[in-house]
Amino acid sequence: MTTRKEKDPLGEVEVDAAALYGAHTVRALENFPLAGRPVHPALVAAMGAVKHACASTNRSLGAWKGDDAKADAIERACGELAKGLLDAHVIVDALQGGAGTSTNMNVNEVIANRALELLGEPRGAYGRVSPLDDVNLHQSTNDVYPTALRLAAIRLLHALERNVLALQEAFQDKEKELAHVVKVGRTQMQDAVLTTLGREMGAYAEALSRDRWRIYKCEERLRVVNLGGTAIGTGLAAPRQYIFKVVDALRELTGIGFARAENLVEATQNADVFVEVSGILKANAVTLLKISNDLRLLSSGPEAGIGEIRLPARQAGSSIMPGKVNPVIPEAVSQAAMLVMGHDAVIAAACAAGSLELNPFLPLVAHCLLGSLDLLARAADVLRRHAVVGLKADEERCRAHVEGSTAVATALVPLVGYEKAGEVARRARETGRTVRDVAVGEGLVTAEQFDDILRPEAVCRLGMP
Repeated sequence: MTTRKEKDPLGEVEVDAAALYGAHTVRALENFPLAGRPVHPALVAAMGAVKHACASTNRSLGAWKGDDAKADAIERACGELAKGLLDAHVIVDALQGGAGTSTNMNVNEVIANRALELLGEPRGAYGRVSPLDDVNLHQSTNDVYPTALRLAAIRLLHALERNVLALQEAFQDKEKELAHVVKVGRTQMQDAVLTTLGREMGAYAEALSRDRWRIYKCEERLRVVNLGGTAIGTGLAAPRQYIFKVVDALRELTGIGFARAENLVEATQNADVFVEVSGILKANAVTLLKISNDLRLLSSGPEAGIGEIRLPARQAGSSIMPGKVNPVIPEAVSQAAMLVMGHDAVIAAACAAGSLELNPFLPLVAHCLLGSLDLLARAADVLRRHAVVGLKADEERCRAHVEGSTAVATALVPLVGYEKAGEVARRARETGRTVRDVAVGEGLVTAEQFDDILRPEAVCRLGMP
């Protein structure tokens, strides 16, 4: 036989005989051919952990008493799902109606059928292990799904924090390596004052440091869960002892400091915490986009542009222009950042669209939030490995820009005053001479004084000595 027959409240359904999922999953596959991809693997693993916590709590309260084999099989199946061993059987579309019910039922069926397999029973023998009466005991999609989403987001936040830190440290290394390279600083895309490449790299590192701190702190919001609240936060059909113990079990199982929400009804209704976290992710996207744009500008040309830095050559840049090498890494990272910004807008709309006791659009929130976390972590890693680590200064180009730019005239202000410095800049522009030639040639400063104001220490110190 290639299929087996299962029943749900709507009637009989043909299910692949080899599948661990069941009738509810088949219905969902027919109903929701939308995103064209299954739910995020991190969410599947988190569902396994949450189901494991629920099962162990139920077992401690006497469920399956006298049938240790059944309890063991359910817990083992939950553990396998949490480790990613059963991902191939969680196949419902990422976008689905029902506030995540299809995901919850897909998981319930997979755990039940895997437990049956461990017990030596045929798949679909739900009289022995039921997806609803056993695996989903004392639960609702409305408390399990958002709790799992929080767990998945926290785990991905940890990965993102590591990659942001690594990128920050890469820029700090460049800050030290390029501290001696004096260059023209620009405001409004125009020559302004002198700075160093090291200072520019240090500024990127500092922005990423703020992002890392925000990412670290926003985990606190996600630790408050509504697990035990069942349908709308009142704990309908769940024993009081279960409600008090299940979050403790999840905390012990995952090593993450989860806490039960003081107001489970409110925690079931509102999804604003995901908007808050998404805002933090958007801030990181903004940082990555700004840095990527700067790297593209600083490496532009290289002969006919700014060309002050050289990015590692990653691939040929054109099918028609020989020798062209494009800044493909900053370009790709920019696109990831832009998509995260788009996800943020979608998350805000989805969370605002919740109605009364529940938000039915959490699958969309999960799809965008977990996708953003993945995108940002990978973008930070790619930018670090393929662009920042191999970044080099074109020191001759930087020196030529400094010598040929009237921006250096600003450094003369403390020595000769604003008006005379302005006259020097104007005469240099009109005659095609350098600011140094004009200032020294007209006796306004000595050559030693002029060279002193161009030292890296001079252009970087805070204020005038």
